[in-house]
Amino acid sequence: MDTKESYAVVTGASQGLGKSFAESLARKKMNVILISLPNQHLKEVSEEIAENFNVKTHYYEVDLSVHENVLKLTSLLNRSFKIHILINNAGLGGTKKFSEATSSYINTILQVNVMATSLMTHQLLPNLLQQPQSYILNVSSMAAFSPIGFKTVYPASKTFIHSFSRGLHEELRGTNVFVSVVNPGAMKTNNDVSRRIEKQGFLGKLTLLDPDKVASYCIDQLFKKDSVIMVNPVSWFVMKILPVWIKLPLMTNAIKKEIEG
Repeated sequence: MDTKESYAVVTGASQGLGKSFAESLARKKMNVILISLPNQHLKEVSEEIAENFNVKTHYYEVDLSVHENVLKLTSLLNRSFKIHILINNAGLGGTKKFSEATSSYINTILQVNVMATSLMTHQLLPNLLQQPQSYILNVSSMAAFSPIGFKTVYPASKTFIHSFSRGLHEELRGTNVFVSVVNPGAMKTNNDVSRRIEKQGFLGKLTLLDPDKVASYCIDQLFKKDSVIMVNPVSWFVMKILPVWIKLPLMTNAIKKEIEG
């Protein structure tokens, strides 16, 4: 496929796994459109990728928790670009007692993780269907396989992403659009995050991953048409075989240690 004039869209692209996804695609000489919140140095990231990898880049600073923003953004993208890859990476976690969470806090997590992923996919799908071969990669989480106390909303939202992706994969079977989902653990995005996760104990350390390695592996597996990408088979196996009455208190206690730490 000639991708010189088509683009890959990456949400949450200013840092962490999203930035690594954009760099991994650019390394394969694919043009990228970076999307992230305002005031996260997205312009600098976009220019750096364009210069380092000699590809075309565009960037849009958008708050994806606002429904109208997603519709305006996707309308602009559909008018302006041919899109052959969509990576829905933007997501919000959050560790807090549910009783202490505000309604805004809960709403923002659901809007970004569930609404934005669904709408971005829905609105860009006609564009993707027009290309010779297209790919959608949705970023779920290991948390999709277990409810967790002190997170509550986040694992539920990631369970949605996993189920949504699997259903859409089956629905689009036989078309030119391939849908995949990845379920990574926590990322070593910076020293603060690494220290916070390590306070969870064994389970936290087990799932702590390097975003550059995860992104590179995911892109390779996506092009191999792997519909469920597991970047940490050990933690995936543990999460799948443990009954919920064991893993639920284990995961909850790990998060409680993080809060108390």
